Amino acid sequence: MTIDYNLMGRRIAEIRKKRGLTQEKLAEMADLTNNFISHIETCRSIPSLETIVKLCDALSVTPDEILLGTGTASPEYLSSDIIQKLETCSPSERRLINGFIDLLLSQRNAK
Repeated sequence: MTIDYNLMGRRIAEIRKKRGLTQEKLAEMADLTNNFISHIETCRSIPSLETIVKLCDALSVTPDEILLGTGTASPEYLSSDIIQKLETCSPSERRLINGFIDLLLSQRNAK
């Protein structure tokens, strides 16, 4: 298995942006420098395992998600992502989405 560090950097940048974080804020949260975050995102630096763990903790994701793009996001990340998407919906779209959720939960509880 080969890790594509260019893709990894793009994944980190994408997740960071979805979370509404600047490189500076992510650097602060992960106890890294702003320049190092920039270098990781643009594949000018390859992070150590310790750095990857710090980034995962700061972004609330699993290592496989940023390394391979195959992980499952943490509940905190998913909740934040869902909320951000819902904020772009109209009230009628939100009611429709809520109805889908209710239907899904009722079917799950019926099993």
